[in-house]
Order: sequence, then C-alpha cells, then structure tokens
Amino acid sequence: MTKVVITGSKGQMGQALITCARRFPTELEVTGQIDQGDDLSSVIGLCDVVIDFSFHEATLAVAELCLAHGKGLVIGTTGHSEAEKEKLIAISKKLPVVWSSNYSTGVNALFWLTRKATEILGPSFDLEVVEMHHRLKKDAPSGTAMSLAEILADVRKQQLQEVVRHGREGIVGKRTSEEIGMHSVRGGDVVGDHTVIYAAMGERVELTHKASSRETFANGALRAAQWLHNKPARLYDMQDVLGLKNR
Repeated sequence: MTKVVITGSKGQMGQALITCARRFPTELEVTGQIDQGDDLSSVIGLCDVVIDFSFHEATLAVAELCLAHGKGLVIGTTGHSEAEKEKLIAISKKLPVVWSSNYSTGVNALFWLTRKATEILGPSFDLEVVEMHHRLKKDAPSGTAMSLAEILADVRKQQLQEVVRHGREGIVGKRTSEEIGMHSVRGGDVVGDHTVIYAAMGERVELTHKASSRETFANGALRAAQWLHNKPARLYDMQDVLGLKNR
C-alpha cells in the first residue's frame, strides 16, 4: 500500500487523481488533499509520496517540505523557470523524485519513438513540433512539447535554446536545416495533442499522440508514486518508471 498526498487537489488534474486512486483501494490510499491556502505540513507525515499538480511557483516549497520529512515527490507541474529547475534538481540529489512533463504511458511511448525516428531519419528531415491544449492552459509551449524538442535537439547534438523557432510571422526568410519549429495552439477543451513532424523532399513522417481524458495522466502519476516508494534519492522520469531506458 502506497499512501499519497495530492497537492492541487481542487484542480482538474487533482480531481482526476482522486477519482483514479479510488479504483485501487488495496494499492493506493489518498491520505491528504491540499490546495491553495491549505497547510501541507499538517498532513505530510501521513504519506509516503507527495504528488504535486499545483502550480510551478508552489513546487519548490513542496519539494523542500518533502526533503525535510523524507517523503518521495512526483512533480506534475510545468512552466518552471531555469532557476526553479536548478533548485529542484539540487533537491533531487537528496530525495527520490519523479519529474516528467507528461505522465501518460502513450506520450512516453511517443518520447521513445521520437528518439528512435530522429536517429533513423537523420539530418535531411526538417523538424517541427505542434501542440494543442484547452483554452485555459496558462503556459506555452507545453512541457511535453518542450520534452519532444529536447529529444530532437539531443539526438542532433544541438543546444535547444539556440535552434528552437517559436512560430513564424512576416518575411522570416528560408527555413534553416538546423532549426526546430515549435507551435502552440489553444482552444476549447482539448486535453492535449502533440505531433512531431519530420519533413523532407518528397516525403513526410508524423508521430502524433492525442489525449481525450486527464485520467491517462492521473493513472501514470499514480503509477509513478507507487514505483517511487522506497526508491533511493535520485531524479527519475516516466521512462524510468516504464522501463524504457536503454531499449
């Protein structure tokens, strides 16, 4: 039995986590539901792992409290600044942390396929990432889209910040072979669509994942929490949880 506290419990993902956890009564127990204005320290002693789907500005304080109490942490927030990322990475050296931009099993298969396709297709294909989310999403591009772009840049041995191209407008000139296009679309109630486009002269390959329910992310985050319980201090991701590393 893994006991979890959920932060951001009143949000859409928080509610999905609570609903999905009820389906595994012998494996998971939600011992605390925390949202804005609540005191995490009042319930953190009741859990093994904290699952944080609050907001990126709150995640560092959650991580520091987990470190103080020796509790594992699953990070589901996105949009962190570079300074926030550095501090969270430093904490993960002393604390078991799963940090993934997306907890869907399908999306993590997409991450794996993206790496393999980029290796196979080689440098002659132009690379573009397109993501679409609901109209209420606050950050852009999505964390998942950035992870996909990071995979593309890593395979090509590039620094992403030097080659990423966020949209195009006006007379921008010819596309360079080095750039990685990034495009964010917002509208309606779309849970999350992500497409990686490989375009060459005469052919195009597209890898796409479409999520129709937040429960896909919730189930993955709960799976990550179970997997993380009693793991040694380190920064992990869903590729570790699913055993996709080194395949």
